[in-house]
Amino acid sequence: MNRLTRTATLAAALMATCLLAPGPTAHAASGDWLSLAVTQPGTTGGGTRAALLLCDPPQGHPKAAEACAELAIAEGDFSRLGDPDILCPLIYAPVRARAQGRWHGKQIDYERTFGNACQLRAETGDVFALEG
Repeated sequence: MNRLTRTATLAAALMATCLLAPGPTAHAASGDWLSLAVTQPGTTGGGTRAALLLCDPPQGHPKAAEACAELAIAEGDFSRLGDPDILCPLIYAPVRARAQGRWHGKQIDYERTFGNACQLRAETGDVFALEG
């Protein structure tokens, strides 16, 4: 399978998943939810990971319980997430994080590019830990 065919297949699978998955409005009534995505700019296809985090009960995310607990402590404020004691290497490998949804009735629309994956983890904890 050539690269173009793999990319087209991945795109089709992603679109099918999006079309079949319940939309954000379906989850609004069930409480807190966030559509999360982590992208490595400059990569194609496999450079994006995504999940729909639900918190009542925690699901849809590899570390749903931890992410929901961290968001609860931070009261949904992304600037209060993470661990300031984590030291990261000064290697530039940018990672973009995006969150959209609702937290305790408040609309969330967060997007930020971090210098590398370690910095993302240090500043957002388990919220964007989307690898299983």
